[in-house]
Amino acid sequence: MSLANIFDIAGSGMAAQSLRLNTVASNIANANSVSSNTDETYRAKQPVFSEIQRRVEMGGFFEDPIGSAGNGVEVLGVIESEAPLRKQFEPNHPMADDDGYVSYPNVNIVEEMANMISASRSFQTNVEIMDTAKTMMQRVLSMGQ
Repeated sequence: MSLANIFDIAGSGMAAQSLRLNTVASNIANANSVSSNTDETYRAKQPVFSEIQRRVEMGGFFEDPIGSAGNGVEVLGVIESEAPLRKQFEPNHPMADDDGYVSYPNVNIVEEMANMISASRSFQTNVEIMDTAKTMMQRVLSMGQ
């Protein structure tokens, strides 16, 4: 793997974590939205990631001449949570259904905050990887001087 590939891999990780932060922000922003119809109620969203695989030819003393290596992260999609909606009995609420219940999204604020911290730290780690790779490339180039 060349140093140039590190920038692609870390960049794909940063893009994935950026999408994760955006979905967390969307979930938190809609955590208290209400609806009288369960079909119209906001549902928590989560991104689904997958590792990009590439085949690598390994020469030399390795027993298995063909292996695989990660080549970044790809987003397979964004799915809605299947968790049940929160229903609260508020008969005087203007969005209450016929039984007096208001449907709230299935967003767990504590879980979303943990996701936000994790995504932020993962993004920061990818930035540090890119910075380290840049420093290594600069040192390699200065060796020829």
